[in-house]
Amino acid sequence: MSTVLVVEDDEFVRSAIIHELGRRGHAVRSAGCALDALREISQRPPDAVVLDLGLPDLDGSEALRMVRGVSDVPVIVATARDDETEIVRLLRAGADDYLVKPFSGDHLSARLDAVLRRARSAPAPQLFRVGGLEVDVGRREAALDGAPLSLTRREFDLLAYLAARADRVVTRQELLAEVWRQSYGDDQTIDVHLSWLRRKLGESASQPRYLHTVRGVGVMLSAPR
Repeated sequence: MSTVLVVEDDEFVRSAIIHELGRRGHAVRSAGCALDALREISQRPPDAVVLDLGLPDLDGSEALRMVRGVSDVPVIVATARDDETEIVRLLRAGADDYLVKPFSGDHLSARLDAVLRRARSAPAPQLFRVGGLEVDVGRREAALDGAPLSLTRREFDLLAYLAARADRVVTRQELLAEVWRQSYGDDQTIDVHLSWLRRKLGESASQPRYLHTVRGVGVMLSAPR
């Protein structure tokens, strides 16, 4: 059984979501505002969060950033704003997925199951294997098809971070914050390091094997198909 926190100020919508998720076997908690949600996440971390953006006390995007400041819990944002620019902004801010209102219970359940599955299937924290690529975080060693890779410290950190999140799009903002430890910076820095890393993996941006750029969002590491 998974614990899901539903953050929604509309009592009718909140009750409907709680009923739907409860019927599907989830333990559901709820909050009607951003500050209550942050308190819940900090004190009793759920397995996933469904976050409405139209909250009374705080803009949902800001609430999402605050959640990311205290937790890496999977977050699905529910928004009435069916706009590509807005969706990209939400993914960059740390959302794992999104739903455009109105949505069905089946749609919500499918998205929720997907983010929970990705969270639970994360590889062991010290050793990651993605196709022929192996990254040993403890030893700070990486190999491709059995051949050791000669990586700089930053290249290894970047590769290890992406390998730990294989098959997930990682935003540039997240890379700056978690790999470079910067709250802001020049995207060109990331592009340069990705270019060097691609070269050592025997690929290019135009013919990727492991590192796939998702235009306007970020980059994803996945095994060649």
